[in-house]
Amino acid sequence: MSQNKTLFERSQKVIPGGVNSPVRAFKSVGGTPIFFKKGLGSKLWDEDGREYIDYINSWGPMILGHAHPEVLKAVQEASFDSLSFGAPTKRELEMAELLVKLVPSIEQVRLVSSGTEATMSAIRVARGFTKRDTLVKFEGCYHGHADALLVKAGSGLLTFGEPSSAGVPEDVAKHTLTLPYNDVEALKTLFKEKGDTIATVIIEPVVGNMNLIIPHMEFLQTLRELCTKHGAVLIFDEVMTGFRVNIGGAQALYGITPDLTTLGKVIGGGLPVGAFGGRRDIMQCLAPIGAVYQAGTLSGNPVAVAAGLATLKLVQAPNFFEDLTKKTKSLVDGLTKAAHDLDVKFSAQSVGGMFGIYFSEKAPTSFDEIMKSNKEHFNQFFHHMLTSGFYFGPSAFEAGFVSIAHTDQDIHQTVEAAKEVFQVLK
Repeated sequence: MSQNKTLFERSQKVIPGGVNSPVRAFKSVGGTPIFFKKGLGSKLWDEDGREYIDYINSWGPMILGHAHPEVLKAVQEASFDSLSFGAPTKRELEMAELLVKLVPSIEQVRLVSSGTEATMSAIRVARGFTKRDTLVKFEGCYHGHADALLVKAGSGLLTFGEPSSAGVPEDVAKHTLTLPYNDVEALKTLFKEKGDTIATVIIEPVVGNMNLIIPHMEFLQTLRELCTKHGAVLIFDEVMTGFRVNIGGAQALYGITPDLTTLGKVIGGGLPVGAFGGRRDIMQCLAPIGAVYQAGTLSGNPVAVAAGLATLKLVQAPNFFEDLTKKTKSLVDGLTKAAHDLDVKFSAQSVGGMFGIYFSEKAPTSFDEIMKSNKEHFNQFFHHMLTSGFYFGPSAFEAGFVSIAHTDQDIHQTVEAAKEVFQVLK
C-alpha cells in the first residue's frame, strides 16, 4: 500500500479531516493527499520516493526553489544562537529596514507570525485610526481565517462550495461588506451610499485565492481615489503578491500605493513570518505608543527572519524578476498552445511568478467568471499531471507558482505531459 494512503488513514484518526489546512485534503479534486518528505530546487519527493516538479512552492514562499543553500546556511547559523528570545533582535530590525526600503507604501512595519495575523492586525489598526467599524472586501478574495474576513471568502472555502464559515457570529459579519472584484460601478455606488462610514477596504491587488485574477487598472485607480476621498484606509493584502510579482510587490508593479500593506510567505523564506506596515501616522496608533493593541510572543522570530533576509537578498539580484516572469510566461504560453492545438477550451495567464490555468475560453476577471470554468476538466488535468509527476494546486480555485529554480526542461516536460490530458479532454 502507498505510504500516502497509510499516512492519510492514520492522520484522519487524530487530525480533523487528516490535514492541518483544508485544501490539502484533496476534497475538491478527490483522491489521497500526498505526504512529502523532501524538496530540492524545483522538485519534491513523497513518502513513497516518487519525484514531482512542484508548481505550488509551499503556496509561494519557495521563490528560490526548495532547500536553497544560502537560506539553509542562514537558518543553521541563526539556530545556533537560540530558536527564540521573545525579545528584540538585530535581525528583526534589519528585516523592518529592508521592508521599508523595498515596499513603496511602508514607512513603518511590524512583524508577526502569519498572513492571517498580519491582515487581522492591519484591519484593527485601520479601524482604530479611522474610528469606524465597516470593513469592505471583495468576493472570492481570501485574507486569512479571522472571523470578520470569512464572508464570501475564496480559496479553500470556494473549494468546498461554502460562501462563509460556521462559527462566525452575525454581529461580527454584519460589519463586513462584500463587493464583486473588478466592478468599478459597484465601488462607486457603495462609496456614494456608505463612504463616510467605511473604515477600511482590503483587497488582493492580484487575486491568488480564487485562482489568479488580474485587476483592471481603472478598478485599482478608482479604489485608491475613493478611499482617499472618503478617508478610508486602503489595505493591499500582498501576502501572495509581495516579492512574487515584483521586487516592490503589486503596488510597485501597478503604481498604486495603499495606506497599509500585509506581507507573508516569501519574507520568511519558507518559515512562518508575516508583517503589516504602511503610513507612519496609521502605524503610530499601535501599542505601546497608541491605543490599538497587537502583540505576539514569537513575532520576528530570529530563525524565521534569518531565512527571510537570505531570501530577500537573493531576489534583489539583477534581472531576477525578469527571469522569473519569463519562466512563468513560458509555462502558461506552452500549456495554452498545447490545449488550443487540440481544440480544448482552455486559457492561462501569469504575473511575475504567479500563474492561473482555467478550463474556459478566456481568462476570468471576476468571481462569477471563475465559477463558470469547467471544474471537472480541471480535476482530470490535476490527477493526470499528478500521476505523471507534476504537482499543481489541488483545487481549480488556487493560483500556481513558479520558482527561479525551474528549468526550461522542467517546463518542457510539463507541457508535454499536459498534451496527453488535453488529448483526452478534446
